[in-house]
Amino acid sequence: MYFVYGHGGTGKTYIWNTLSTSLRSEGKIVLNVASSGIASLLLPGGKTAHSQFRIPIAVNEDSICNIKQGSHLSELLINTSLIIWDEAPMANKFCFEALDKSLRDIMKVQQADAALRPFGGKVILLGGDFRQIIPVVRKGSREDIVFAAITSSYLWKDCKVFTLTKNMRLLTNATSKDAMRVQEFANWIISIGDGKVDDNHKEAEEITIPDELLLNPTQDPLRCIIDSTYPELLQNIHSACYFQERAILAPTLAIVDEVNEYVLSMLPGDEVCYLSADTVSKQDEIGGALQDIHSPEFLNSLTMSGLPNHEIKLKVGAPIMLMRNINKSIGLCNGTRLIVSKLVRHVIEAEIMTGISKGQKILIPRMTITPSDTSLPFTICRCQFPIMLSFAMTINKSQGQSLTNVGLYLPRPVFTHGQLYVAISRVRSRCGLKILILDEEGKPTNKTNNVVYKEIFNGLT
Repeated sequence: MYFVYGHGGTGKTYIWNTLSTSLRSEGKIVLNVASSGIASLLLPGGKTAHSQFRIPIAVNEDSICNIKQGSHLSELLINTSLIIWDEAPMANKFCFEALDKSLRDIMKVQQADAALRPFGGKVILLGGDFRQIIPVVRKGSREDIVFAAITSSYLWKDCKVFTLTKNMRLLTNATSKDAMRVQEFANWIISIGDGKVDDNHKEAEEITIPDELLLNPTQDPLRCIIDSTYPELLQNIHSACYFQERAILAPTLAIVDEVNEYVLSMLPGDEVCYLSADTVSKQDEIGGALQDIHSPEFLNSLTMSGLPNHEIKLKVGAPIMLMRNINKSIGLCNGTRLIVSKLVRHVIEAEIMTGISKGQKILIPRMTITPSDTSLPFTICRCQFPIMLSFAMTINKSQGQSLTNVGLYLPRPVFTHGQLYVAISRVRSRCGLKILILDEEGKPTNKTNNVVYKEIFNGLT
């Protein structure tokens, strides 16, 4: 069991591709998985870990993978030489423990001592950056979030860590004259991720952003961040290349919705509004009893993570992001960005911005979507297009993506480990990053909070 630890841009994906190609050229089987759909698109033959290993969506310490002895998947795992798992820190430790227990059981067919060996003796190569956002624990405390990380798993004692240090993303296009300046920027990003502003262990440390990265609006702050990130917007509203390289990042979905609505209003053309059909699931006893109690208006008003809004407003030329996996073979998964090319009553035509099918036009249908995690006493079923506008996106959603222009909009501070680091490390160059911070009174400032749970780094050295 190995872990390749490196910050964004150090070439982890290059290593995965090289290892996969080398072993497959020898006729060996390599399974490439990632913790998120958008990250899996960067891997040759990549899938999400949940899909490949049939890991339950809601995992706990007793969870196991839904793999039967003698099935095609179990035979595939028996003959696999290497499993590569990218963006591993994003996944809950129970996901790895579920795979560990399943592989120990499956491999007993070939090796009598498999039950005593981590992952049944299979070689597992994990990768990622613990400075980035770690597993999301709904309403969890700092302790709950740290406890959910793989470094808290019983497996970690068997893991050997390798470290990558050079930021190849920033240095790729840098001249020798700019190398020192680029290195300073890379070091500043790392200091944000390490929380090295001072040596205390406070949950939130206030940091000062360099003036050259700050925006100082004289009037509307929202318009300022939009104009900075999307210059000459109206001349490029039908260009997928224009939108694929830039985005506004914000800490919460409410702020993202506000930005998206504002930018959409700036675009020319007719606005089309799509409404959802919401019902209460009849699959569970509680939902069946409550289906006649809640009005459609109440169900329409519900918003939560992973569920598209009841009302989606679009225009031709607007960038959108998928919220569900539709067709992984052509790169249509959760996080894929597209640009709208046609709007009709029951379907949306859009052009894929990035990935293996860049430039291809596809049709997006309505889907019945249920949230995987909700605090409601019933399960809502929403029939709606699985999309959201993506002029702006949450910092969490941007993890795993690289952009040329990033506008970081902080009308409120980040609130969990790694958010600020992820936001500033998405950009490929220093000149492509602009930050707008507002204080409690809505006035521009150069100070903001950086949340780093330093105990997550224990065991990495």
